[in-house]
Formats: sequence, structure tokens, C-alpha cells
Amino acid sequence: MASPRRKQQQHGDGDGDDDSYSFRYLSGLGNSFTSEAVPGSLPGAQNSPLVCPLGLYAEQLSGTPFTAPRARNLRTWLYRIKPSVTHEPFHPCQPAHRRLIGEFDRTTTVATPTQLRWAPADVPQAPPLDFIDGLYTVCGAGSSFLRHGYAVHMYAANKSMDGCAFCNADGDFLIVPQQGKLLVTTECGKLLVPPGEIVVIPQGFRFAVDLPDGPSRGYVSEIFGTHFQLPDLGPIGANGLASARDFLSPTAWFEQAHRPGYTIVQKYGGELFTATQDFSPFNVVAWHGNYVPYKYDLSKFCPFNTVLFDHADPSVNTVLTAPTDKPGVALLDFVIFPPRWLVAENTFRPPYYHRNCMSEFMGLIYGIYEAKADGFLPGGASLHSCMTPHGPDTKTYEVNHANLIQRNPLSIYLPG
Repeated sequence: MASPRRKQQQHGDGDGDDDSYSFRYLSGLGNSFTSEAVPGSLPGAQNSPLVCPLGLYAEQLSGTPFTAPRARNLRTWLYRIKPSVTHEPFHPCQPAHRRLIGEFDRTTTVATPTQLRWAPADVPQAPPLDFIDGLYTVCGAGSSFLRHGYAVHMYAANKSMDGCAFCNADGDFLIVPQQGKLLVTTECGKLLVPPGEIVVIPQGFRFAVDLPDGPSRGYVSEIFGTHFQLPDLGPIGANGLASARDFLSPTAWFEQAHRPGYTIVQKYGGELFTATQDFSPFNVVAWHGNYVPYKYDLSKFCPFNTVLFDHADPSVNTVLTAPTDKPGVALLDFVIFPPRWLVAENTFRPPYYHRNCMSEFMGLIYGIYEAKADGFLPGGASLHSCMTPHGPDTKTYEVNHANLIQRNPLSIYLPG
């Protein structure tokens, strides 16, 4: 095979190494992109020629069935130095990861309608925990095997992933760092994700998480059997909420170094399996397609809100949604309450007291959540199950009778 290696073992749109790497992104959600780390490495006119440029191997990664309607068909062609299939057999991870759940039933979970709240998790100082080791399930519903449902996880990590990559065969990961920046290396390239941004790793992509700022913690939502997309805007019209152009995908970057004993950790059916290979999975020199990882800066969200009276439903703050076959019903919505003005006449400004057919998981990235003046801290979480009543605490209720104008912090909200 003709080697695409120039003078370095790592190469990208920047200088090819982590210290001088220049992060360049492709803009747009759902676009069909092309990217090559070495000019001329993408084949022209076809996807899988008899001989690929530079002697690379063509490999397709499909995010939907081959016969899915064109508008919903997701796939990307990867042109790599060595194909992914070149690995040893998978074996159950030893020791087993006991804090992840993929099947939510009475043998694995406990159901309760009681309102729940968790304090922020301490970022561990010891023992060393990477993103995989520091990941644990908080709640969820459905089945990863049946490809319908979701899980909500949290993570607390104090070391970068070294000599291993993670692959989630169960579903998409939406990762929300609350403390500590993440450097996420994927088969399509690198993404730098500080708190205040999110990153989505679609099902099947291999990725590694480094911690350039030291220890990190945050939230992860996982969906089985579907993918995130922008919500329809309905009466809002053509603009507002999250704009497709603000979603950023990586540009091609590859690593060619010989890596004996490199470990692939694959999540399948909620269980972890490992396989070894002698090369980095991040050996993709070029790629094209519409199935790619992406990140989004939550500060770019354009909120809509009340201008006269009453409080808008939280659905108006949906960033991404995972739809079901039932119109108007989501498997999971990713909703934020960003900094915004709440201006209304004769209206109780915090979220109203309510009961909801969707369960609601909430986390706080920074600030003070508008409905919880006490006890709900950044990095913490709460869960209100289906039809469980919830709303502002007493202190918030009393303060807001003063009818003050507010500007709010940034929190996340996962009804599902």
C-alpha cells in the first residue's frame, strides 16, 4: 500500500500533533461533507473503486438501514490506512463495568414516583478513571437490545483515555461537560468541547476522550434506535432556536503509528466488550458523507419566550429531539434553559407547577436554576418521573411574587 504518511505519524488540517493542531470545523447539521487530511486521498466519481487513492481501504459506516428514505438515510464513507475489521475477537470486559445499564426492567432498576435530586458528584482524585471508567447510569427506560428507549448517564473522570477507544453500538451519545474541557478524537477528526457546549457521537463511531484541563464531569444522554435531529418549528416559522449552521463537525485527521495492544471497548446491549488490534482506529485519511459527530455551542441558541403573559411550555427550548413514529411524541428531547430575559405582565415567571406524561431529568451547568433557589447545584441533577408533581421551591415562589425581571443561568432538561 502506498503510504499517505508525510513527515509525521499524525496529520490533519492543522500541523498534525496535539500541541499545534488547528481545530477547523465543517458547518451545518445534516449536511453531506467531504474532508481529506492529505490532498487527493478521496476517490472521485465513486465510493469504492478497485484501487483507492494512496492505497487506502474504503469502509462505509451506516447510521440507518440501507433502504431508509433518502431524506433520512445516514452514511459516511471512510478511507483508512487499515480496515476496522482487523482486530482480535471481542471478549467481555474484565473486570466488568457494573455501573452501566442497557435494559431497564425490574431486575436492573427500581421505579419510584418520588421526586429525586442528586448533589454534584465529586471529581475523583484516585484511583485514575478515564471517561469509560467514570461513566455510570442514573436512569432510563426501554431496551438497547430492542432498539427503543434511552438512558441518562453521568461521568466523572480524572485521566485521559490512553491506548483505547470507545464505541457505542447501542445508540447515540450526547455528552454535556459541566466541568473541565473535553478533547474528543473521532474517526472523522477532533472536537474540542468546553463546558457550555455539547458533543454528539452517533452510534458506531469510535472515539477517545482526553482531558486537556484536568478532571472533568458532566452528563450523557443516550438514545436507542434513532438519532437526534432539529425539532420542527411550527408556528415559530423558519428561524429561531438552534440553527443548523451552528453545528460543527470535525475535519479529517489521522494517526498512522504502530500501536500494538490498542484496545477497542465496545458497548453492546449495555455490556462492555474489549478487542485488541495493532493500530489506532483514528487512521482515517479522508471521508465523505452525512453521518458524522458534531458539537454545538449552547450560547448560540436563540430562545423564544413570553412577551405579554403566562409562561411558555419548556418544549419551546428544545435544542435536539429524538422522534418516534407517533407524531409530536419524542423518545427524548434535549432542552436547555439558557440565559434569557423573562418579561411578562401579571405572570409567575419561573416554571409553573405541573405534572407531565414525560419523565424529566435535569442538570445544571452553571448559575442558579430559576425554579430552585436552594440545594440544586452545578453538576447536580434531579428526576421527576411520569406524572409526578413538581415545580418551584417555596423560597423561589415567595421571591417571585415580587414580579421581578430575571435573567437566568444555563441548565439542561431531558424529558423522555
